Parts: sequence; C-alpha cells; structure tokens
Amino acid sequence: MICLLAWAVAVTATEAASPVELGDTLSLDEVTVTAIKQSSDLRVQATTLTVIGRQEAERNQITSVKTAAELVPNLFIPDYGSRMTSTVYVRGIGTRIDQPAVGLTIDNVPVMTKENYDIDLMDVSRMEMMRGPQNTLYGRNTLGGLMNVYTLSPLNYQGTRAVVEGASHGTWRVGASHYRLLDKNLGLSATAQYNSTRGEFTNQFNGKRCDWERQFGARVKLEWRNQDGWYLSNVASVTTGRQGGYPYEWVETGEIAYNDTCFYRRTSVMDGLTLRKDLGSSTLSSITSYQYIDDNMTLDQDFTRHDYFTLTQARREHAVTQDLIVRSHEKGEGYNWLAGASGFYRRYKMSAPVNFYDYGIAQLIEKNFNDALPDYRVTWDTRSFLLGSEFTSPNWGVALYHESHYNWGQWTLSAGLRLDYEHARLNHHSETHTGYDILHSATGELFAHGAIDIDDKATLNKDFFEILPNVSLSWHPWAGKNHTVYLAVSRGSKAGGFNTQMFSDVLQQRLMKMMGIGMQYDVDKMVGYKPEKAWNYELGGHFECWDGRVQSDLGVFFMDCRDRQLTVFPPGTTTGRMMTNAGKTQSWGAEFAMRVNPTELTHLNISYGFTHATFKDYNDGKADHSGKRVPYAPMHTLFAEASHGIKVGGDANKLLTLAANVRATGDIYWDEANTMRQPFYALLGASITWQQQHYSLQLWGRNLTDTQYKTFYFVSIQHHFLQRGHGRQLGATLRLNF
Repeated sequence: MICLLAWAVAVTATEAASPVELGDTLSLDEVTVTAIKQSSDLRVQATTLTVIGRQEAERNQITSVKTAAELVPNLFIPDYGSRMTSTVYVRGIGTRIDQPAVGLTIDNVPVMTKENYDIDLMDVSRMEMMRGPQNTLYGRNTLGGLMNVYTLSPLNYQGTRAVVEGASHGTWRVGASHYRLLDKNLGLSATAQYNSTRGEFTNQFNGKRCDWERQFGARVKLEWRNQDGWYLSNVASVTTGRQGGYPYEWVETGEIAYNDTCFYRRTSVMDGLTLRKDLGSSTLSSITSYQYIDDNMTLDQDFTRHDYFTLTQARREHAVTQDLIVRSHEKGEGYNWLAGASGFYRRYKMSAPVNFYDYGIAQLIEKNFNDALPDYRVTWDTRSFLLGSEFTSPNWGVALYHESHYNWGQWTLSAGLRLDYEHARLNHHSETHTGYDILHSATGELFAHGAIDIDDKATLNKDFFEILPNVSLSWHPWAGKNHTVYLAVSRGSKAGGFNTQMFSDVLQQRLMKMMGIGMQYDVDKMVGYKPEKAWNYELGGHFECWDGRVQSDLGVFFMDCRDRQLTVFPPGTTTGRMMTNAGKTQSWGAEFAMRVNPTELTHLNISYGFTHATFKDYNDGKADHSGKRVPYAPMHTLFAEASHGIKVGGDANKLLTLAANVRATGDIYWDEANTMRQPFYALLGASITWQQQHYSLQLWGRNLTDTQYKTFYFVSIQHHFLQRGHGRQLGATLRLNF
C-alpha cells in the first residue's frame, strides 16, 4: 500500500526520478563517524524514531529542539514563559519543573540541566528523536526518550556559511560559520550567531512588550582522525541570553498586566571531548564534558497589577560527566555487544528570595489572621519583608551498563541492563526577620507584639538505586535490512530530587503557624521526591521501498508509570508549587510517519501521534482523579509537509522550491480535574525559496491563518492564568554558502 501511494505521487511529479538526497532520508556518513552507542543505521533498531536532516531543518526554520519537536509524533515542547522552562512531554510523560523526561545530547555530550535545552544552534546537520525509555544506554532522565543533535563536521564539509533573517515583531537573526581543513585529517570550524526580537505581547500595565529577547551563541569544533583508528572531537560553546517575560494572561480580566519586573538571563558554557580508538575487533570510546550555567529568573509571581510578591531564582552550576564505552564491531551475523561505565558530578548554588509587599501582606497574611480571629486585628511592622532561601546541592552518580545483540538470519535478539546509583544532597538555609502587632478590634489597643526571627540551616540527603533493563526481538524480512519489525520491553526512570521552590512556602507556613494560623510542613516530606519509573511495551516497524524513496514507521505502545512526578500546589494558603509523586498513570497510543521522495526535488512528509494518558491511582487529598486525563499531555500531534523544486531553465543550480505544511496539536487538558482544556488546533505554514549555487532566499510564514490558541495554564494564589500562542509570523531568510 505504501509503495502504491508513492507510485501515485511519483507519476504526477514533473521531474524524472533520481537518487534521493542524503540529507533528508538516508543515514549520513558523518553520523557513522560520530555516533558512539548507536548502530550506524538507526532504522534497524527496536525503537521508534524521527530523523530530521539539514535541508529539512532549513526548509522548516528549525533552529532548536523546541521547533524540531513540531515534526515528531507525540513529542510536545510548548513555547511559554522563558527559555528556562524547556518542558518536554512525550507519550503522556513530562513535568513542568526540575528533572526533564527526555534527554538531550549535542555532538554526543549529554546536557545535564534542562535550563540549557532551549538554545538556538546554527549548522545542525542532523537531529534524531527517539521515543520510549533510553535509560539502559543513556542513563538518567531519558524515561520518555532521547534527542540527539549533531552539528556540521569540518572533516566532511569545508567552506563559509552565513545567514541573515528578518521576521515579524522586530525579529532578527544573523550568523556566520567557517569550516576548513588544517591538514587532511584535521578540521576546524567556528560558528557565531545573534538573534533578537522586540516581542509580540504587550504588558497592559506599562504598555511595553514583555517577551523581548536577545540571544548570542558561539561554537568552536576541532576534529581529527588518522589511519591508526584514532578519532578526536572537541566542541566548545558559549551562549548568552537576555529576555523579558512572562506573557501570562489573567483569565478573569483577559489581559496581560503586571506591575513588577520580569526577566530571565542565562550564560552557559559547554566543552565536550570525544575520543575513540579502533582496537581491531572492538572500539574504545570516551566522552568527557564540563558544563557551566549561570542564570537568573526574576518575576512578578502574582502576575497582577497588585503588589503581592516577587521571586528571584539565581543559580550557578558546574557539572562534569564521563562515559567510557567498549563496543564490538558490527557483524551482520552472530554476536555484537556494548559495555560501558559512566559517572557525573554536579554542584549548584542557588539563591531564591521571595519579597512580600503591601498587598500580599494584607491579603495573604493579615486577612487570614483577621478572618480566623475577628476579635483581634493584626498589622505588620513594615509593608514589605523578605523570605530568604539559599541552597547548595552537590549531586553525583555512577552507572554500569551492558547491551548484547545476537543476529541470526532475519532475526535479532537484544537485551541490556543498567545499574544506576545516584546521591543527592541539599544544604539549605532559610531565614526571615520581621514582626507584627495584634490589636483589640473593638478598642484598637495593643494586645501583643510578635517578633519573628527564623534562621534555619539543615542538610537533606537522598540515595537512589535503579535497575534498568530492556529486551527486544526484531525481524528483518525480505533479505537485506530495509524492513524491521520489532517487539520491545524496557524500564525507564526519571531522577528524584528536591523541591527548592518549596522553601519559601515552608517558611511562609512556619511564619503563619507562629501566629496561630496555617500549618507547618514536614520539610523532608514536602521537599523531597522519588524517581518516576515506568515500563514501556512497544510493537513497531520501520519499512522502506522504492530504493529508499519511501520510508515509513509505525508503532503502538503502552506505558505503565509508577511514582508519577507531578507539579502541584501544596496544601494551606501558599504561593508556590512543588513536585510530588502522585500514584500511577497509564498511557497508550500509536505513532505513524511516512516520507515519500519520488524525485530529487519532491518531498512529502506526514507524521501523526496519538496518546491516551490517564491517572490510574491519584488522590490529591481534595478529590480522586483516577480515570482523568493527565494534564499538559496532548492527545493528538500532527505534522504534514509537501515541497517541490523546479529547475529554472533546466539548470540544477537554479531552483525555485514551493513548500506548505500544517502543524497541529490537541486536545490538551490543563488540570488534574480536567475542567479546562485547549481544543485541537492547526497552524498553517508555507515558504517559497529561490536558490542558486552560492545563496538562497526564502520567504516564509507560520500560522498564516492567525489561529488563536493557548500554550500554558497555571494557578497562582487562586488566580487562573493562560499564555497565548504566537500569532501570524512572516519572515525572510537569506543563506550564503561559499
């Protein structure tokens, strides 16, 4: 059926059939050099995946994993808040804060903190989006899958590239890169880019755009290989970002309007060293990285015109990772294996003060006291005070893993196991110094004065040990391995940790308890949370025909998740949010993708994902949510694209390419009770590209119908907020290539 559909498309094409371009469909030679743990051909593996080549990325204005996610079934990275957010949902798995559910590697280096996920990358040669647990080989926080990003190699490409882009809302992007060979086996590249936007959404309180942004990034890549089987790659990068925020609309008023400062700034540095040595019958590889991030999120946490409170979360983190891998050379028949040992150390220091102001004191503290004890009236000594919180957290972990593959005829049996240990430690210091008067309501006379001096220091420790197995059986019918049918079972895990954002609430509740109202939290219970674990059962296949011009992928899955990590609001009169382990969830669904390239210049692509994710056991103390849909996890994701190039005057160096696409998502439930949701919505895009030998000019548009939709929902002090999605965007991109 797939081949018949491809034939029907081909007979309507205007160009004669010719070999398919490598960048969009076939395995790239560069990946066989740099991929350390994977097979040289991902399509023989027992996992669902989407591969995005360089030309496809440029055609669809993909510069980051966030924009790439729109092309991937059941992968959803909503655009809201700031670049700190970087929330990833896949197959009903994902959370808004702390540990990510999907891992990310850039040129084989694992990105340790999700605050570094949302960065713009220039000259991406390939993106791989693997879904389902990848923990056995890749470790922590790959419960939902793994995103691999590879950048251009100076050994495979030489020349100079540049890009200039302008778009709606004062958006600009400029970048340049140079690739050269210093020797026949030694290559060097340097890349730099800058982008900015004045923003799309206006803060009605001051009339200024609240989502302005300025980003800069640079990367230097050195690669070397010789005839003795040595390969070396070192990639050093730095990114800086400054942006406003947050364009949250108060549902009650329908407007974005807040009175205090909001911004996010980030500086990050990464250096990754990859070494590989061919030992004859096997290969020894080492991946070493150093990562640093310095960021600051400051926001008007109530997002209203009133002076409630503001939050700052300023952090500096250093991290080191090391991975050693020994892998046998791939053999078509017989036994193949891989074994490895990995470890990491990360240490961050964070300051997270919450400043209470006049209106917040009156509404959240004084009013609660006066309602509880109407015969007395409390007044605060000052109309502002500080809840101070500081943290130091050194974490480390080690792991051993192994995976075996046995090929016989058309069958492959694979099994793997990972033993993973992680130690998390949190040194916390919380303090506040303030006071209040209690007056007789009838006479106004002073009844008592209360002094509040809290200065708490303590250390929390948690240890996590996980056993993460996988097993799969693959069938490769019809000689060769152009078709793969597989059955896979795997166990995944998402790391546990500490709710640093909860300490201001712990401090606030202790303060109110000292006044005779509120409740006092058990710090260890409220602040710590356990790893999230899931078993994934999957049946799927990868299929090819017509000399690779048609590629299709089909899979069905079932995930049984325990100790589900959810972002919730703690009990009592609080202002924050926390991560908790909330019982059990189950998700099942299907994924389908097909690419058809009947000619060198014609590309058709469709991908669709369906996920039904529900709570099986979750009671938040107020209601039983069993059977309800898991929030923030879309039921449907869809991407469809068609593009066709025309040789002008029969000259292959002069191409006019027309392309159109649609990106659709929904329904998305916003709360555990399923009272609010974003219905299914679709965004139409199109582009026209004029390309000659050394340059191309692309005119493009996104959300051409200006569809109205929401990307995020949350509650703060019983106020409901939504973030609007981006409206119509028009732009032009000029690329130079010498």
